[in-house]
Amino acid sequence: MNNQYSKYFNNADFSTKIKKTVGKIPFAEDALALYFALLDNETPIWVKVIIVGALGYFIFPFDAIPDVIPIAGYTDDAAVLFAAINSLSGFIKEEHHNKAKDFLRVNHR
Repeated sequence: MNNQYSKYFNNADFSTKIKKTVGKIPFAEDALALYFALLDNETPIWVKVIIVGALGYFIFPFDAIPDVIPIAGYTDDAAVLFAAINSLSGFIKEEHHNKAKDFLRVNHR
């Protein structure tokens, strides 16, 4: 995966984007699981580099399919995130998914 988007990732922008899209995208839990894997001290650096690139693409405002296009707008984001998840599946732990579910429970009312 090309990490040209890693420069666009930061915690504040990710937090803003995920809170804005919770309930609108079916892959919010997956994006959050990646984020919690990124925060995990046990996650290897090379895995974090891939995660940062994928999450950077998610928050990048000018991606291949603009997010403002109904339904289709997030398909490219989902594809990038799922590619990262599939290639890193051994590093995305159940605890990361549980933290993602807890976040969604609190922030999606």
